[in-house]
Amino acid sequence: MRPQTIDAQRGNILDRNYNTLAISVGADAVYALPDAVRDVEGTARQLAPFLPVSEEDLIRTLDSGSSTSVWLARGLSVEAAEAIRQLRMPGIRVVKRPQRYYPQGSLAAHVVGIAGSDNQGLEGIEYYYDKILRGIPGQYAVERDATQKNIPGGASEFTPPESGHDVVLTIDSVLQYIAETRIQEAVIETKSERGLVLVMDPNSGEVLANAIYPTFDPNYYNDFSADRRRNVAITDQYEPGSTFKFVTAAASVDLGLAYNERKFDSGQYWEVGGGRVRNSDGRVFGNISFLEAMERSDNITFAKLSAEMGPERFHPYIQEFGFGSRSGVDFPGEISGMVATPRITGQALQWANTGFGQGIAATPLQLLNALSAIANGGKLMKPYFVREIRDAQGRLVEKFEPEIIGNPVGFETATEVSQLLRSVVVNGNGNRAEVAGYYVAGKTGTAEVPQGGAYGEDRIASFVGFAPVDDPALAILVVLYKPRTDSPYGGVLAAPVFKEIMEESLEYLGVKRRQEGQERTPLALVPNLSNFTREEAKARLTREGFPWTMEGGGTLVTAQSPRPGMRVPVQTTVHLFFYEQEVEDVEVPDVIGLSMRDASSMLSDLGLRINVVGSGVAAEQSPGPGTRLPKGSAVEVIFSL
Repeated sequence: MRPQTIDAQRGNILDRNYNTLAISVGADAVYALPDAVRDVEGTARQLAPFLPVSEEDLIRTLDSGSSTSVWLARGLSVEAAEAIRQLRMPGIRVVKRPQRYYPQGSLAAHVVGIAGSDNQGLEGIEYYYDKILRGIPGQYAVERDATQKNIPGGASEFTPPESGHDVVLTIDSVLQYIAETRIQEAVIETKSERGLVLVMDPNSGEVLANAIYPTFDPNYYNDFSADRRRNVAITDQYEPGSTFKFVTAAASVDLGLAYNERKFDSGQYWEVGGGRVRNSDGRVFGNISFLEAMERSDNITFAKLSAEMGPERFHPYIQEFGFGSRSGVDFPGEISGMVATPRITGQALQWANTGFGQGIAATPLQLLNALSAIANGGKLMKPYFVREIRDAQGRLVEKFEPEIIGNPVGFETATEVSQLLRSVVVNGNGNRAEVAGYYVAGKTGTAEVPQGGAYGEDRIASFVGFAPVDDPALAILVVLYKPRTDSPYGGVLAAPVFKEIMEESLEYLGVKRRQEGQERTPLALVPNLSNFTREEAKARLTREGFPWTMEGGGTLVTAQSPRPGMRVPVQTTVHLFFYEQEVEDVEVPDVIGLSMRDASSMLSDLGLRINVVGSGVAAEQSPGPGTRLPKGSAVEVIFSL
């Protein structure tokens, strides 16, 4: 009575719409009963041509004389299995065994994971929910004679296997496909080392898409390295950079330290704790409002806010947003990230840096989940990948519901920060993420990559946001690791990818645009008219459709309202002020590497005008830096992408 194990049928993995992502199919396998093999060498010689095992290895296995069965190969081709059956060798058996198959290939591979040949989950959802998917093996035993032949009328015992349950994911295959397609295109175009997209329902914590490129095919997982198969959205941490500023903003607003009327002095640098904080591209903003600091992503303002709060007040907010601890997501390998522990002294510079996302490490999932707490009115949700468990007959066994795990800020603070993030897209450096009719809110990030205890030349470009701002349906994070371009900035590289994914995804979900794809009130960009003559200002405003008023007896525009760079409803009146002032020489600054708005702002602050050629980032200027010109003179700046 030698029992043989009968594998249970492993449960399927399905997307939220019950499309199959992983299934078990019958495949032939061959096993041996070594003590029943009569001619070891002859048997090995006949088997070797049909198995992925050498003749020498077969001899060692078959010569053991063991009374325990041993698998020789699984997943045989139909031809090989039939040939072995025809040989009718004593002690050799061919049976049907379930084998894992992934019908969608690489789609959602980093989420689904892989299962091994012994019906065991090895990575991803296959591993985390292995006990539910695996089922309970059965057993068959029959009375045999000394030659291992069944005895007619002999005793037999049969315990049927119990099939595993099906796992229904929160993933939507269509959204997953959109994300995978767009991030692949972006990685190839920017020559990035890796790209990642996370899509979440900010109201529930459901992960709707989790795309990573380069990817892999789980049907042939042995052809890919473990690093290639790792879901870095959960298992890896990185410095979020400026995308983290919404956390600093939320804490500052909640504590009453940040409001639009408050001004901040943002010079070339700010000395704190024995070091200097500056904007990485050398931008100088001067006296700016909190809103402008958000729009322009000014490091110095956010460092000052962090220092003003101090770790004793800022650290609890960071923790409440979910940083520095595991979220409890139903996925293996989640790490907690890294947040400095407050001390009494010696951390002034470190905490100033934390204010703009440097010196803190988070997983992509943590960052998107934290932003979702802003989108949904202040509730931190537990992120999850599985929404249902069903049995083999399709009956519901368990349903997972959204779970609130924190409340970092109240509704009013969350709403105010949402509007700040909306302004980043409308008036700031996140403008490439805007989707007509959908009112996007978000934040750019261009983080430096630590290397050997210091920051090197590599960058991580990212954009995180949600839409529509007043009734969020989706929150999305796009990350490009180490792009190889001349402008490795989040607003330049990641924001357009975000835009494409958000637009296609909202259309697929049936979220209606306002006024058939147009903004509720069409907006126009206010030009910078500083130091224009009356005739030049009139011509420019007429060409762009703005009415105007003029006040003062001077010859050049010295002030204007609304301010340059604002997006306002069309036909908004622009008020121009002409005050007498002495004409003096000023030194032309270096604007190479700045955005159009930043270059214009820097020149206008000195009383110089800008002639714009092209678009993108400033690549050339004439006259060059250091040249002295009378106020009111024009500097030609050539921009390129």
